[in-house]
Amino acid sequence: MAKIISTLFISLDGVVEPDESWHFPYFDEAMGAAVNEDYGTADTLLLGRVTYDSFARAWPDREAAGGEDAVFAKIIGDLRKVVASRQRLELGWRNVELIDGDLVAAAGALKADPSVKGVLIPGSVSVVRQLLAAGLIDELRLLVHPVAARHGLKLFDDGEPAYHLRLLKSEAFPTGVVRLIYAPTQAPGAE
Repeated sequence: MAKIISTLFISLDGVVEPDESWHFPYFDEAMGAAVNEDYGTADTLLLGRVTYDSFARAWPDREAAGGEDAVFAKIIGDLRKVVASRQRLELGWRNVELIDGDLVAAAGALKADPSVKGVLIPGSVSVVRQLLAAGLIDELRLLVHPVAARHGLKLFDDGEPAYHLRLLKSEAFPTGVVRLIYAPTQAPGAE
């Protein structure tokens, strides 16, 4: 069974909409290595529409330009990309398909598909929220930036029940960014 892994850049106050002013000053080789490791876990990307649009605007051009991130851009281009959207989209990038139907059912099918190595959800907060609620996220990988963004979309919305997480790994980078890898678990003391 394939793992579904979420990876997010996040501020100390929980904002997951990276702004150039608080994200890019902290991006270094250590964070790049962590991102590469995350992408190495998967052969399929699961993307929300907003993240897909952002990726499709940036990565094909970077690959074609042949600059320093062209190799990573090619890796992303070659991966299978499954897009969740409530509206019809023009999917002009290679290896892209639109989910036909329910996101939770489609994610469950990806997870159960023996031909899928792993599923990575970069960004795509609405997708992450829905799959957390459905119990389908296996790991939540957070790159916590040492900044309070003070505005923007937060990872966790108000609601019930609480999400309990078990820390699998932590790592501090020279910039002050902390990488935290969590897995869902039961509340302490619960059977």
